[in-house]
Amino acid sequence: MSPAPVIIAIDGRSGAGKTTLAVELAARLRAHHKVSLFHLEDIYPGWDGLAAGVERYVSTVLTPLSRGQAATWTSWDWENHYDGDVRVTLPAEIVIVEGVGAAAEAARPMLGAVIWTESPDDVRRTRALDRDGATYEPYWDVWAAQEEEWLGRDDVPGQADLRVRNLADGSAPADIVQLLPYLPALAPVLGPELSARRGLRLHAERIDAVPKAPALFQSLYGRSTNAVWLDSSNAGTEPDGGDQAQRTAAERSRFSIMADDGGTFGQCVTHRGGASRISAGSSTANVPGPFFRWLDTVWGRRAVRTPEGYPGEFTLGWLGCLGYELKRETGGSDLSAPTPDAALIFAGRAVVLDHAEGAVWLLALEAPDADEWLQQARAAVEAAAHPTADAGGSTGVVPPAPPTFRSRDTGERYREKIAAAQHQIAEGNTYEVCLTTTLEARIQAGSLDPWTTYLALRRRNPAPFASYLRVGNLAVASTSPERFLKIGSDGGMRAEPIKGTRRRAADPQEDSRLRADLATSLKDRAENIMIVDLLRNDLSHFAMPGSVTVSRLCAIESYATVHQMVSTIDAHLLPGAPRAEAVAACFPAGSMTGAPKISTMAILDQLEAGPRGIYSGAIGYFSLNAAADLAVAIRTLVVSAAGDGTAELSLGVGGAITSDSDPDDEYEEIRTKAYGVLSTLGADFPDD
Repeated sequence: MSPAPVIIAIDGRSGAGKTTLAVELAARLRAHHKVSLFHLEDIYPGWDGLAAGVERYVSTVLTPLSRGQAATWTSWDWENHYDGDVRVTLPAEIVIVEGVGAAAEAARPMLGAVIWTESPDDVRRTRALDRDGATYEPYWDVWAAQEEEWLGRDDVPGQADLRVRNLADGSAPADIVQLLPYLPALAPVLGPELSARRGLRLHAERIDAVPKAPALFQSLYGRSTNAVWLDSSNAGTEPDGGDQAQRTAAERSRFSIMADDGGTFGQCVTHRGGASRISAGSSTANVPGPFFRWLDTVWGRRAVRTPEGYPGEFTLGWLGCLGYELKRETGGSDLSAPTPDAALIFAGRAVVLDHAEGAVWLLALEAPDADEWLQQARAAVEAAAHPTADAGGSTGVVPPAPPTFRSRDTGERYREKIAAAQHQIAEGNTYEVCLTTTLEARIQAGSLDPWTTYLALRRRNPAPFASYLRVGNLAVASTSPERFLKIGSDGGMRAEPIKGTRRRAADPQEDSRLRADLATSLKDRAENIMIVDLLRNDLSHFAMPGSVTVSRLCAIESYATVHQMVSTIDAHLLPGAPRAEAVAACFPAGSMTGAPKISTMAILDQLEAGPRGIYSGAIGYFSLNAAADLAVAIRTLVVSAAGDGTAELSLGVGGAITSDSDPDDEYEEIRTKAYGVLSTLGADFPDD
């Protein structure tokens, strides 16, 4: 009797390529493991024996193997149409069983993983008949009817841990091996496969060029289904004169990053309500469990060395967004949103623009397709750096008709909620409430292009943490000025909350007056200092004692449409501390909740009466060298295609409410914050 093996079932309709896939997967896994293979076609008792074959398989094969015992079973003689010889299947570290019914309901309690393979009906029939010849053709319909009846009462595809679009091009086994270690039952066994991820080699190549960033992104990723541009769009926009506030804002983010999920290592993950859906090429895995626990399995340990001479912290890894509703994992209540709770891509290659040195870095993990991509990227950089390259974008987007936004709250209702928040403050339940509302518009999907919309937004309102994300039917166009959390590869941590806003004015004297008014506002300083205190506490959970400092308090930064009050809190991570948990300890950003965080989030759930989605979450990266840099998702337009020819536009806005907040001023502040996006679309703030 051997230790109980991990059993992987490969199921699917006839002709989906299960047998070839099982053999190829076994060959890959045998590089590090002992693998046993069983084919259900050897045990079915005839062409009408699907149900009986599954019963035989479960009782005589699967049951003993799951106990670590050898399975002795009777084969089927397909030529004589009767029971054949007795055979033995030995247990191993990993057992792969394949065939129709391999993951039937009676079998699933004994399985470590279920893989469901699928192909178009015409492909399946052709593939099956080519393999088995004329002997199968008279029985195809009989067997297909049995499959249909079985699947009508047993939703195996819906129960599968991993689904494969089997294109029969040889790519599926490699895609599956990328995803199998994510499955909880297989992770302890697939240690060698996990270790291989941490032994990756990174190629870094510098090009001295200043390409037009929109043209470069469009050239490399314009056709990518999933792509991310973390865009320091205000780099190089600071004035030559002495406007230190605007210069400081432009210096806070030196690098822009562009990537998609293409190539050998490319993956994409979306998380909703306690389960992550991870895709690699032709395969998709469903992994139950909290997002931050999953993040801890894929990020936080150094998997690559930073190349010599490369000045950036990003060394490839995961990029994308985290939604506000992930608060369910960090002390908040469980609400669902129409958008994913997280959407990230894994980039095994990327372009990094160094705005300080006027250079481009091409990063790629060593892979068979790396050289080809590097050649394409060099050509794209050269073309985008040419004087005639299209810089992209305009100062406005003019849809056929500007979208008509509706607000979750009328002006009167929002003011009533301010009063309710102040009542909670007076009762001692909170002392600052970041009250938000949402503007939404339903449009025809083709009437507004998210890409050109983002280009217009970045030109009108450049920001250090701007970003453009496209993940499936979700597009995010953000001009965020606020850093949520940065964790350096050396363990340095930094948060830079914003609290306090004034509009910009065209008249220099009026503009100067507005900035001075913000700088001297006791109310805004109080709001900012409350959040600084909250973030000092958040960082301290995983910081070295005595390392938490406030290096900048209530400084003024100026952007194209607003002045902002910004503070900087620094700390140093405890050696060996789990970095994903350190991010979770700070999430969501305190500047978007108020303080104290947990009790205030509960108050906000009651007041706001709806999810925030991507807004108030975070956008950024988790790098293979254990670094992370995340912005707060504010000044952010979210476009969700509905699949019926329409799309939903969503824009969140809000402000901090304290005991001395004036409702009219607070309402005017959210109108000011919405102006940059709405004016770009030619839209108006909804009337009361």
